[in-house]
Amino acid sequence: MTDIRKKGMATRREVLGNTHVDKAERNKTSFDKPFQAMITESAWGHVWSSDGFTKRERSIVTIALLAGLGHYEELEMHIRATVNTGATPDDIREALMHVAIYAGVPNANHAIKIAKKVFQEMGEDC
Repeated sequence: MTDIRKKGMATRREVLGNTHVDKAERNKTSFDKPFQAMITESAWGHVWSSDGFTKRERSIVTIALLAGLGHYEELEMHIRATVNTGATPDDIREALMHVAIYAGVPNANHAIKIAKKVFQEMGEDC
């Protein structure tokens, strides 16, 4: 394993948690193994591990982008990860308000429904 992949895996575990990453690792096959290596190195080893933003800031930006693009399955995963990144429900609400203006009310509306459900499951009072 390369140093960047090790760094990426450590960051991925820090943000998403061991349970999620262990499940993803168990479920990878020869078909998606190269893809998993790429995202571990690129997304987690380079982008999420750089010093330009805090984990909280990256979390907020990522959630806004996923909501704006309508990637709701990934959105749910990243909302759950806020417990590890420090992004608060207030941060996420503000990000989704921006999504409404810059990427469309329907995307933000659906993302808000997802966020409320996930935060309730996490025991957050929203």
